[in-house]
Amino acid sequence: MINFEYKEHYTVEDLREITRILRHPGGCPWDMEQTHESIRRNFIEEAYEVAEAIDEGSLPHLKEELGDVLLQVVFHASIEEDAGNFDLNDVADGICKKLIYRHPHVFADVRTDSVGEVLVNWEELKRKEKGQQTATDTLQSVAKSLPGLWRAEKIQSKAEKVGFEWPNVQAAMEKLEEEFYELKTAVAENTNVEEELGDLLFAAVKIARFFQIDAETALAGTCEKFIRRFSGVEAAVTAQGKQMSDLDVSELMTYWNREKHPEKD
Repeated sequence: MINFEYKEHYTVEDLREITRILRHPGGCPWDMEQTHESIRRNFIEEAYEVAEAIDEGSLPHLKEELGDVLLQVVFHASIEEDAGNFDLNDVADGICKKLIYRHPHVFADVRTDSVGEVLVNWEELKRKEKGQQTATDTLQSVAKSLPGLWRAEKIQSKAEKVGFEWPNVQAAMEKLEEEFYELKTAVAENTNVEEELGDLLFAAVKIARFFQIDAETALAGTCEKFIRRFSGVEAAVTAQGKQMSDLDVSELMTYWNREKHPEKD
């Protein structure tokens, strides 16, 4: 039996202690086996679940999911504490120093008159802090683990800061059309399809940025719309006493078009 004090209300320090217990002899066999790499995906999934709770506007759900993310932070820090590299306090120390350094308008005598100036100063301080000497350095600093559309948006945004951007949305649309033609050619020739598809998606993100649209959000909306229409198709097919697999694609598309344009029925 472990030596543990049950409480009515726990703190971050209690979470550290529970994590320590779980990860050491007498604790949980699964927790003791985990590494940064083995729970990497867990961290990503928990962050997305926080985002979902925010989208729902549910404070109880948000509190729960923030706890799951906090556990991930504590767990990773616990691994390195055992290895003698750093602990949770070192993690906190690092982010505190970063926040103080990047807010000279709060913690020093730098004056800023607008949010825009704050953001410009933030980016400049970030470049100095990370030793980024060139514009290419700033592009390469964008995390490769980001979802593709978000990464494309951040790369394009950083490129725009040094003037590398289409002058207007029409020019960006012409580039999108060019990339679409190149994809069609690639498909017809069955060569470089992946590369040309990537180019098309990258060009589409450019359009989103001109309209201040989050491309990931736009795609998420389309996914939900697809599910909604697909559900309608399935319901209509089922109402006929059939399974979707009983129909060929042309028949299914007839139902799909009814869902897409119900006003034409």
